[in-house]
Amino acid sequence: MKSTAKGGLALLLLLTLTACSSGNRAISPKEARRLAGSHQAVEARRQAEQRLRNVVGAYADHTRLILGLVVVRDACQTGLHRQAFFQDGSDTYKIKCSMHVAAYYGADPHHMGDVIDSILTAGESHPQIPFAHDDTGRRLLAYYRGKGPNPNGPKALDPSEVFAWGDALTWDPVRDRSPERLVEEPLALKNEPPVQRFLREPASETVLGLRKKYGMVFRLELDSGDYYKVFKGRQNPG
Repeated sequence: MKSTAKGGLALLLLLTLTACSSGNRAISPKEARRLAGSHQAVEARRQAEQRLRNVVGAYADHTRLILGLVVVRDACQTGLHRQAFFQDGSDTYKIKCSMHVAAYYGADPHHMGDVIDSILTAGESHPQIPFAHDDTGRRLLAYYRGKGPNPNGPKALDPSEVFAWGDALTWDPVRDRSPERLVEEPLALKNEPPVQRFLREPASETVLGLRKKYGMVFRLELDSGDYYKVFKGRQNPG
């Protein structure tokens, strides 16, 4: 019985891998490049990137975070010709594109209470910043002001992240400086536009350099969702 189950699982895995192979692409790599470089895709890409960069700028303009590095990862994925198992809609489209932006800011760890307060205050008047003096924000601020316990628990590690509306804000722990908990350097990808883009601005800046300059690093991560998608059966964009 165990042998049969293992054999069935192996067959299922083989069929799944076969279905997801390059030979099962809905369109060819050449067609994917054509669609990713179409006027509609280029304009949608421009708008998506500008929207995310506006959020990055809002943090720099209205908080005590100092913008030092912006990394843009933009990729277009081809759909599948068919999907026999584990259907997730990948066989309904020819191509879809999404974008991820990570912004790295420097901050002064000796004034962490003021830094956190500036983010929470800015979020109450600027809709692009989703953090505020709610229960989570107040407890986090009290902790860094030395007026409250660790919001994660009495024996928990130093807080180092908050999430809201899809925004992920992480930072170097102030009291627990374990190297494995520090904000890491961004990983590089191949820059092969229009299907895959990788931008690092400025190219020479590093997370380590920001940490040495300011004392600690915050990272803001933003996602566009699918900013461009071509379904099967629809006329291809020109």
